[in-house]
Amino acid sequence: MVVKLTDVAKRAGVSATTVSRVINNYGSLSQKTIDKVQQAMKELNYQPNSLARSLQGKNTQLIGVIFPTVANPFYGELVEKIETKLFELGYKTILCDSADNKEKERNYINMLAANKVDGIIAGAHNLGIQEYENIELPIVSFDRYLAEGIPIVGSDNFRGGYLAAENLYLHGAKKIAILTGSQKSDSPTNERLNGYLSFLAEKQIEPQIFQLQMQTRSATLKSVEIKRLLETEEFDSIFCTDDLTAILVYNLCQELHIQVPSEMKIMGYDGTKFVQTYFPQLSTIVQPLTDFAELLVDLLIQRIEKPEKQLEKHYQLPTKIFQGKTL
Repeated sequence: MVVKLTDVAKRAGVSATTVSRVINNYGSLSQKTIDKVQQAMKELNYQPNSLARSLQGKNTQLIGVIFPTVANPFYGELVEKIETKLFELGYKTILCDSADNKEKERNYINMLAANKVDGIIAGAHNLGIQEYENIELPIVSFDRYLAEGIPIVGSDNFRGGYLAAENLYLHGAKKIAILTGSQKSDSPTNERLNGYLSFLAEKQIEPQIFQLQMQTRSATLKSVEIKRLLETEEFDSIFCTDDLTAILVYNLCQELHIQVPSEMKIMGYDGTKFVQTYFPQLSTIVQPLTDFAELLVDLLIQRIEKPEKQLEKHYQLPTKIFQGKTL
């Protein structure tokens, strides 16, 4: 049986109007009355209607979070930190897994708008999502250009790419390759490649750029392509622009009897707690996940509470190096 507002009023011994005032934090009520109503709501497991609150011009205390997949440790850890921070501030999270599917992401955006969420944090990398241009909701982006006026939070990707190449070089690498994804998306993560290129230009080293396209997203297809590169190309080190790819490279080196780091040095990028715990031998560029979450939430709350406030276009947080045994 669905519990109604009148059921809460009866249990608390107050009027339905009083219950409504407690839920909406409206009017002057004694703490004793507030406590009675909240206790009755708890006993009956009554859930206030967020949509009804939005129709009254009140916040729903709901935030939409759109990311590619929480199966990836990086996104999983970041989403967990975002959800925890939002919950501490009294917000509930609606998690949307876009799975690199443009239509799925568009449907989720429309669903979030229909459910009157207070704002959206988006970090998927699908192209051509026109809804971000038109939707009238506070939005903050993670590492992706969505539309003019939507602030972007991410690491200093250029510096991270530079540091990765520099550390491979300082550990004796002479032929430094990079394994990256498609550069088609208008994403700040593309700057990792530019940072790598900048360092190699300084040292007059010929770059070797290998891109894994969208069709090689699966671990099996990536392994096939990476194995081909290791068997046919000539390089003594490789910078992978994400840790999961770097781990694939390491495992394939073991399979092909390529000694790491004496014959092949490997550098990753992300530095999640999961990777540092379960694959501590990987040297990687560590992104500040906790700082990302706090900044994303803080900027979104600012947009919700002060929509007229001008925010910076791009917030770049510093990275650091985790020294493993692959250098």
